[in-house]
Parts: sequence; structure tokens; C-alpha cells
Amino acid sequence: MPDATKRNPCPICGKPAEQMFRPFCSKRCADVDLHRWFSGSYAIPVTEDEEVDERREESGDEPN
Repeated sequence: MPDATKRNPCPICGKPAEQMFRPFCSKRCADVDLHRWFSGSYAIPVTEDEEVDERREESGDEPN
């Protein structure tokens, strides 16, 4: 069976992933990814309706 690291490229640079840093090829690429999360480059889109629903759940109000 082929090595899984050969099939999955690093999501940052595309080089083959290393077992120690999986799914990345190096600590540098892992750190680049972490920085993108911390800086807000990666974001999960939220619609206005979902935000209203979350606020309603937090306050305990029921919709009429």
C-alpha cells in the first residue's frame, strides 16, 4: 500500500506531507497555517439569520 504522505500534498505549498508535521510538509508551513487562523484569514461565513438565532438561544427567548 502506498505511503499516505505521498498522496496528500501540503495544503500550504503543495510539497509531499511529512509524517511528523502532517498534513504539512514542515514546521514552517504548519506555522503559516496557524498564523492564517490567528489573523482571521480563515473564516466560516455566517448569515444574519444564524446570528439572530444564536442570540435568541443565548437569551432564552422563544420565537413567536
